[in-house]
Amino acid sequence: MKVAAVQMRSKGTIESNCADFEQFVREAAAAGAEYIQTPEMTGVLQRSRRNLFSQIKSQDEDPLVRLASTLSAELGIWLHVGSHAIRLGEEKAANRAFFFGPDGTLIATYDKIHMFDVDLENGESWRESNVYQPGEKTKLVRAGEAHVGLSICYDIRFPDIYRQQALAGAEILTAPSSFTRQTGYAHWHILMRSRAIENGAFMVSAAQGGDHEDGRQTFGHSLIIDPWGKVLAEKPDEEPGIIFAELDLNSVAQARRKIPSLANSRDFVLEDATLETGSINEAAE
Repeated sequence: MKVAAVQMRSKGTIESNCADFEQFVREAAAAGAEYIQTPEMTGVLQRSRRNLFSQIKSQDEDPLVRLASTLSAELGIWLHVGSHAIRLGEEKAANRAFFFGPDGTLIATYDKIHMFDVDLENGESWRESNVYQPGEKTKLVRAGEAHVGLSICYDIRFPDIYRQQALAGAEILTAPSSFTRQTGYAHWHILMRSRAIENGAFMVSAAQGGDHEDGRQTFGHSLIIDPWGKVLAEKPDEEPGIIFAELDLNSVAQARRKIPSLANSRDFVLEDATLETGSINEAAE
């Protein structure tokens, strides 16, 4: 399977991002990509709550969702919109991924489970939970012969999602993202390669990159990684563009035979020895 990860620098209006989205998807399909992934917040990147809610719509009314369905059918591709903000009501939105089949059918959606609520050392402060309603279900979908696990950005720091997907048969894991520049420099490559290695699976992660209209700074460096942790393709900067790789699904089984951590996994109980009679220090005495 030839796959593509689209790196974007999404703007503050859905209309402008729809134009960029269509251009990149058509370019990737023309280059032979069968599966195309775009980053978190493909349709609108807007830090202001007021400005965001002036833009976003319900899923049934959203222009990016309609465009993605049309493009996937016209181009005959598996199209994975990494995420897009969808209005749930007056107070909350969903950070939602969309996965379309080659006939334009919406196969699955996934709402980001883990909210990025943090104060960074450089003064950046994020409270995704103030805007977004967290999801409750991880998702596994099928694209041709491949089983694809869905996640979004901050989910990458919670390994249980990917282990469950791998145990359920996922050969391709995904984490389309909008990593901040600060956290990207520190952890992006390590986290992405770790999830691939520990599950013996491909990892495909399209990213946002650069200085955005709302003042946000994102890391870029979209990645496609093989089940052994080798980087097959990387966008080596923050500029918009596309990376490609050919994925041989047989290499998933090969990696899992060499390091059978999924098969060797066992249930266990955490026993808190500090609650037992006598402390460790007392025992040593």
